[in-house]
Amino acid sequence: MHAYFSADQLRHHGQTFMVAGEARPIPEVPERAEILTTAVKRLGLDLRTPDDFGMGPIAAIHAPEYLKFLQTIHAEWKAVGGSDLVVPGIHPFDRLGPYPRSPAGKAGFHMGDTSCPISATTWQSAYASAQTAIAATRQVRDGNARSAYALCRPPGHHASRDIAGGFCYLNNSAIAAQELRAKYDRVAILDVDLHHGNGTQHIFYARDDVMTLSIHADPRDFYPFFWGHAEERGRDAGLGFNHNYPLSLGSGDDAFLAALDRALAMIDHFSADAVVIALGLDASSDDPFGGLAVTPGGFAKIGEKIGGINLPTVLVQEGGYVSNTLAENLFQFISAFHATTAGSPK
Repeated sequence: MHAYFSADQLRHHGQTFMVAGEARPIPEVPERAEILTTAVKRLGLDLRTPDDFGMGPIAAIHAPEYLKFLQTIHAEWKAVGGSDLVVPGIHPFDRLGPYPRSPAGKAGFHMGDTSCPISATTWQSAYASAQTAIAATRQVRDGNARSAYALCRPPGHHASRDIAGGFCYLNNSAIAAQELRAKYDRVAILDVDLHHGNGTQHIFYARDDVMTLSIHADPRDFYPFFWGHAEERGRDAGLGFNHNYPLSLGSGDDAFLAALDRALAMIDHFSADAVVIALGLDASSDDPFGGLAVTPGGFAKIGEKIGGINLPTVLVQEGGYVSNTLAENLFQFISAFHATTAGSPK
């Protein structure tokens, strides 16, 4: 198994976002990636720098207006006297009208909340994060490995085709799934992050070739609030191909593993050919968000159960924030995953 990471992913730092009317530090910091690399090294995995596969795989998921926005908005914002960080101050009721001309309008149009500020180096890091996911996916898709790990930072599962949100700019898990579709007819994305993968759901909601499944804290009480309910099942051709498993706040190993059993059974019924795991580690009992209470041993059991499906698998890092057990949770998950699939993390 190979792991991938680019040092360019450390260049983005969003600084602050609004919580309960106050500006607070964004927990999605470069340090979290550095902590996760310690677990990768402890596993004995070769941490490779991804090649540059260009814009094609990214543009297969994200709208061209949005990609242009991410690359140019910081310069436009500064040119009209904006601060060093692009942060929206207004949002549209819908996005059906004319496309805005002003930087402020574009920011509101393409940024779903205040947690995804854009600096001069944000695009470089987001682009490198997507290339990391593509590199791991092609390792699996091209038959060079049964599984691979992408240490993606910034994460991606809250980014829709044309809206950033929740610390996410490019949807790495969705990009990985679309890459797998070049070889496999039926791909499943299983999201085990604390937060619902609303961007991923949005991208594939009307499709029946990619099944999306998410286990997360109940959105009636937790971010992203408006998506992730059990009743959301897809639409048009995708009806029945989206599955959400919301958990009560504070749920621990047993509740999470029970939901995972249901999700894995659905993947089996779907007859998936390959799987993307949106590997959030913020369901941890030690995570600063504090929504769920999964232990390191719980992450080991999650890894064991996911490994048991025995399909080509791409592990894409999503959330998981600085805590005493962040590295341990990744170590436990991948160790157990490989004990089930190959008996060795190599």
